[in-house]
Amino acid sequence: MGIRILLVSLFLYTGVARAQEDTVTYQPNRINNFSILPLPAVAYNPANGWMFGVAAASSWYMGAPSATHQSNLVFNFLYTTKKQWIISSKSNVFLADDKWNLIGDWRYFITSQPTYGLGSGSPNDLRFETIGQDPVLQGEQQMDFTLLRFYETILRRVGSSKFYLGLGYHLDIHQKIKSYAEELIDFPNEYSHNYYNKTFGFPIDAYTVSGISLNGVMENRDIAASPYERNYGMISYRINPDFLGSDQNSSTLLLDYRHYFTLNEDRKRHILAAWAYGSFLISGNLPYMNLQALGWDMFGRSGRGYAQGRFRGEQMAYSELEYRFPLQRNKDLLGGTVFVNAASFSSKLDGEKLMNKINPGYGIGLRVMINKEKRTTITADYGFGQNGNSGFYLNINEAF
Repeated sequence: MGIRILLVSLFLYTGVARAQEDTVTYQPNRINNFSILPLPAVAYNPANGWMFGVAAASSWYMGAPSATHQSNLVFNFLYTTKKQWIISSKSNVFLADDKWNLIGDWRYFITSQPTYGLGSGSPNDLRFETIGQDPVLQGEQQMDFTLLRFYETILRRVGSSKFYLGLGYHLDIHQKIKSYAEELIDFPNEYSHNYYNKTFGFPIDAYTVSGISLNGVMENRDIAASPYERNYGMISYRINPDFLGSDQNSSTLLLDYRHYFTLNEDRKRHILAAWAYGSFLISGNLPYMNLQALGWDMFGRSGRGYAQGRFRGEQMAYSELEYRFPLQRNKDLLGGTVFVNAASFSSKLDGEKLMNKINPGYGIGLRVMINKEKRTTITADYGFGQNGNSGFYLNINEAF
């Protein structure tokens, strides 16, 4: 059952007056030309009920725009009628002359979310499947939990190239985890989450993953938040040792590549954007909620057409292709998009291999450019997946 979201938002734009670079003195490593776009929002979905709060996007320069990428931060603060809190901050900061790049992902959730079991073949509807000799519930199962996440990566530019190298620290603390479904109130060990964690030696009510990462980034986009051209790549190898607080030792590899093909040099909003994303468990084991999952990338943009967390597994491969275009002949206020995506997951429990099954998605979207200079854009998309999955998505800036 896909999540359907009804969002009614009031858009309010507050910013400093725009100024040309030749009339402004930009201070190095200080905030210049700051602007902010807050969105007071009222929303609804089955997982959270009614949500009230604010989503805001800000942008600025830490040096002259001719030599420094635009810095961005997206912040969300939401409270729901199910007494849930959803608070997050995602940042991508470039210091003067792009010498340093700081990437942050901070979250605090008191929330709930359905899970469906592992692998690409997990069903929508509740049913038992035998794993080994044990009956395990597959299909939609509700989970309540709190999440504290602190990810921060610091990268140094390599000479005058487009490449960066650096280190990161990553902390996930899941607590107060509870799985439930009306049909299985008296059988807690048979929930997908509980069965997986007990099989691999993790607690079922709380766990921690804490680790450091080695990272390489190629930043070649013109504006990272809403690119028109060129490309971006990232490779991140993360180790999660128990001496840093992880419940078990593990290591993971993340690969992320994006390319933007300009189709019309006179109207650069005609773009074909391609995204390839992979996240893999290399060694050891991870607890259930730290496994690779759809919609749990940094900005939660993968898998339009499915609910966040709809598919989960030890290995994940994802790709997306999107055509972006203007809807006005000589203006850039309104734009549109059509997209297709595909995802595949593995599961050690039942032996499902990566690429055994692929789950496609597709959809259309509308774009409203609030700030042409910084390309701050409101995006509204409707996506369709297989077997009745679908969803509406309202965000700030492009999906990737």
